[in-house]
Amino acid sequence: MRQLLPPRTDPGAPVDLDVAYAVAVPDPGRHHVRVNFVTSVDGAAEVGGRSGALGGVGDREIFQRLRWLCDVILVGSGTARAENYGAVKVPPERQAAREAAGQAPVPPVAVVSGRLTLDPTARLFTSDGPRPIVVTCENAPADRRAALAGVADVVTAGTDTVDTRAAVEALAARGLTRVLCEGGPSLHADLAVAGLIDELCLTISPLVAGPDRTHITAGRQWTDTEQLDLAHVLEQDGTLFLRYRHPHR
Repeated sequence: MRQLLPPRTDPGAPVDLDVAYAVAVPDPGRHHVRVNFVTSVDGAAEVGGRSGALGGVGDREIFQRLRWLCDVILVGSGTARAENYGAVKVPPERQAAREAAGQAPVPPVAVVSGRLTLDPTARLFTSDGPRPIVVTCENAPADRRAALAGVADVVTAGTDTVDTRAAVEALAARGLTRVLCEGGPSLHADLAVAGLIDELCLTISPLVAGPDRTHITAGRQWTDTEQLDLAHVLEQDGTLFLRYRHPHR
């Protein structure tokens, strides 16, 4: 993997992904939300309903590294089901480094679901790892809430639907301030509308996926645009890895 931007004095030097994607601990009372997506060159965020077909070796490496750097992984229930989420895998040496930095050895997964259409026997709730978090709303079905409470920490954020700002603040109140959102597009759109995205990490795969695909935002309409600053561009085997930051956060 090589760095294209910003230019380096030694272009052939290996890229240290821990440095390239470092996030400082947010100030007290604040949080940092990073969104990570992969798309085709024509903007598709999925092929056959899944993102895996778009990613290559470099994308998987960055995907893994971002997980190791965060405090919690935030994901929508549809993505969790489609991608068969389980507990995050962190090697022992990285777990030790996380503990030395004041983080939990393994980041938990927090799933957003307003109607709690989640299977308590799914891999996410049965694989070895930290207890998952389910973020829902007050009016979610009581029977489903009770069933999930046995396998996850159920957090309420919002009344009829999940309030994404309240959800992020609830995670921060647990000390989970460096949030990595892995989608899907509807959750990404909700975070964008709420003005919560501090940075976007975008992998552009050298693939044309064709029309009628889902893009990285979906389900919400808004008229305002938001400018992001390009922090870096990495490249490997024709795939581009872009890191954008919000200019005022």
